[in-house]
Amino acid sequence: MKAAILEQPGTPLQIGDVSTSKPMAHEVLIRTHACGLCHSDLHFIDGSYPHALPLVPGHEAAGVVEAVGSEVRTVKPGDHVVTCLSAFCGHCEFCLTGRMALCLGGDTRRAKSDPPRLTRGDGEQVNQLLNLSGFAEQMLIHEHACVAIDRDMPLDRAAVIGCAVTTGAGAIFNACKLVPGETVAVVGCGGVGLAAINAAKIAGAGRVIALDPIAEKRELAKVLGATHAFDPTAENALEEVIALTGGGVDHAIEAVGREASAKTAVKLLKRGGTATILGMMPLDCKVGLGAMDLLSGKKLQGAIMGMNRFPVDLPRLVDFYLRGLLDLDTIIAERIPLEKINEGFDLMRTGTSARSVVVFD
Repeated sequence: MKAAILEQPGTPLQIGDVSTSKPMAHEVLIRTHACGLCHSDLHFIDGSYPHALPLVPGHEAAGVVEAVGSEVRTVKPGDHVVTCLSAFCGHCEFCLTGRMALCLGGDTRRAKSDPPRLTRGDGEQVNQLLNLSGFAEQMLIHEHACVAIDRDMPLDRAAVIGCAVTTGAGAIFNACKLVPGETVAVVGCGGVGLAAINAAKIAGAGRVIALDPIAEKRELAKVLGATHAFDPTAENALEEVIALTGGGVDHAIEAVGREASAKTAVKLLKRGGTATILGMMPLDCKVGLGAMDLLSGKKLQGAIMGMNRFPVDLPRLVDFYLRGLLDLDTIIAERIPLEKINEGFDLMRTGTSARSVVVFD
């Protein structure tokens, strides 16, 4: 099969041939139909986060099940599925206390004594990104890394649910537990931020405030439900948001992955407000609360993958789309073939676009 392969950090992905192993007992072989380009992929491609190489990136994917292992009970051949990087074991402390997104998923990976899932040439191992590797015509994954969805759902839209929408919407529904009427500020209007804005509208937020330095993204945010939009780099922009909300917002969501934007989120909080950090910041970054923030009851939290419970959450998000509540069409900026994947990441680096999706059909 064809796949986009990272040979060395900081170099373009190479299109090459990769082979998949046969599914083991709890594994699923999927024909990939679409995979979104996520900034998290770019962290590994550019070398900001380390990973074993060679590597097939991609983790925001949807496709159709082709084959399953002998013990698979959750999906069957022919099912349409969305993958999710927060694969869960089902029996650790985090899974048993309802925090599946925190599961380290040890049981969902092959043992070192097992053959690798992906190889090339004369058997050289090709590594999987987050146990998925969606930039390939097929994915071989654990059954607890995917969920079946309604077959009426277009698979190119379904793909972005697997990461951007799950993270952004999950932050609203799961991590923030937003109460209708509360105010929300979203710092960064890429795929994750736009999904958070759309979810805040669905959840009945009173004011939804988008902050992004790029005018085109602020306009997209308004289409998806933002009641107000500001350029955070403009003079007095944060003061205007605080004045507009009568002292700050109930929830500030950071969806960029930069220390400065995380600090912006904290500054926008009202007394008792909560800042939720979603972006993958550089590994040496630190974000905190000052003494007066703590005395004001402000809170700071991380929310990996929106603290999702994806076997339940993803089908619900699909239902939201099919009912016209969740706007995935606006989030997707372009659809490209696998051969143009490097151009897609170049566009992402400019910061001017929302979501690009590789389509294999």
